[in-house]
Amino acid sequence: MQSRAEFAAARRIIVKIGSALLTGGGRGLDRAQIADWVVQIAGLRLRGVEVLLVSSGSVAEGMCRLGWKTRPHALHELQAAASIGQMGLVQTWESLFQRHGLNTAQILLTHDDLSDRQRYLNARSTLLTLLRLGAVPVINENDAVANEEIRFGDNDTLAALVANLIEAELLVILTDQGGLYERDPTLDPGARLVPQASINDPALSAMVGESRSGLGRGGMITKLRAGRLAARSGTATVIASGREPEVLPRLLAGAELGTFLVPDISPLVARKRWLAGQLKVKGRLRLDDGAVRMLQRSGKSLLPIGVAEVEGEFRRGDLVALTDLAGHEVARGLVNYDADETRRIKRQPSSQIEAILGYVDEPELIHRDNLVLV
Repeated sequence: MQSRAEFAAARRIIVKIGSALLTGGGRGLDRAQIADWVVQIAGLRLRGVEVLLVSSGSVAEGMCRLGWKTRPHALHELQAAASIGQMGLVQTWESLFQRHGLNTAQILLTHDDLSDRQRYLNARSTLLTLLRLGAVPVINENDAVANEEIRFGDNDTLAALVANLIEAELLVILTDQGGLYERDPTLDPGARLVPQASINDPALSAMVGESRSGLGRGGMITKLRAGRLAARSGTATVIASGREPEVLPRLLAGAELGTFLVPDISPLVARKRWLAGQLKVKGRLRLDDGAVRMLQRSGKSLLPIGVAEVEGEFRRGDLVALTDLAGHEVARGLVNYDADETRRIKRQPSSQIEAILGYVDEPELIHRDNLVLV
């Protein structure tokens, strides 16, 4: 996706909304504005677009409920405010989406959830399942338990990591600014909006600054960093005003709103490159001729029934090499079961996984999205 005109083809997007927007500048949750975004997201869902919502606002809402005027610095006070505010935040999203017959799901994440391979895959599987069920995941950092060492630092970064996690085609960061400007528009009203730029353009770094609102931890600099992080998996990023009427459907129609940050690599190429070259192989699966043909000619997932032999010790989420019966490597992929479990279910149909293991995580041993031919 290299141009705004291609936004209409997007079928999976991340929408991140900041604290200043959600709380009307700190006055408590702005239900009328949130209801408007819900209407827009519901409309996108009717068009078949999968939407994951990264919602800030728990700390800001907690501050409002506690009567605090400035964001505290003590970690335990931030955690307390987040715990109180998260209740109101989730209730608001849930009640408004229910008006449109849409289920929501609360997902709270810490950095550890996305840095550990097994938890990374668990989070990915849960999010993809929720999307398949038609729900709208509402994601936030788990501020109530995160500490300085494991916190993401801002929900812009979290949104970008989720985009990486589920290979979103587009990350939309809604802010209280019109987009990325050449200079700070609060200091220079004549500053010009940057309508489009390559994500790796070094000139962008000179244009951004920290947050002035005092409510969130972000700022335009974190949005640029998030765009660069999202681009690693080929995800395009748009930074736009959340107060722009019908901002989401208009963006997905190709409207010239905000700043479009163009990635320098396609999602498919990015993921295949990552799988092929940046992870250490932990084991090998020898496949029968039928399984090899299905991988090479049909682009199918690897099912347990096609595995003839299992070599090495590996855990769920590790990278394994796939070979033919003669030992020639044909593919690599992230495995959904550990080595002992794989040995037990090899040569068996997927319908027997639960009977053999006592549970079923995925019907595929390696999903085609997590597999690259070599």
